[in-house]
Amino acid sequence: QVQLVESGGGLVQAGGSLRLSCAASGSFFSINDMGWYRQAPGKRRELVAVINRGGSTNYADSVKGRFTISRDNAKNTVYLQMNSLKPEDTAVYYCNADTTTLTGSVYSRGDYWGQGTQVTVSS
Repeated sequence: QVQLVESGGGLVQAGGSLRLSCAASGSFFSINDMGWYRQAPGKRRELVAVINRGGSTNYADSVKGRFTISRDNAKNTVYLQMNSLKPEDTAVYYCNADTTTLTGSVYSRGDYWGQGTQVTVSS
């Protein structure tokens, strides 16, 4: 099992910044992709940004140039630096991790989610 614990959400005015963190713990061989998703009221969960173990990143068009995803593999932690926040960024932000577990000689993949952290941007 893998646990993801998020922190850093809160209330901020438009144009402000927040930094989200997500730390993974538990039993796994490696963590592959780590990402951030968000879900606003009445909307579907959407990808915000994803980063692979080597540091390659991908962003939603709506956050390009404003958000930066990074990770510390030694700490099993992923970060999301959010700048120039807009009211439309208001949502619950979820951390996601794609893991590989080794049991005996068998590798298996797992997909885990954090509990979510609220980000509210006031106009």
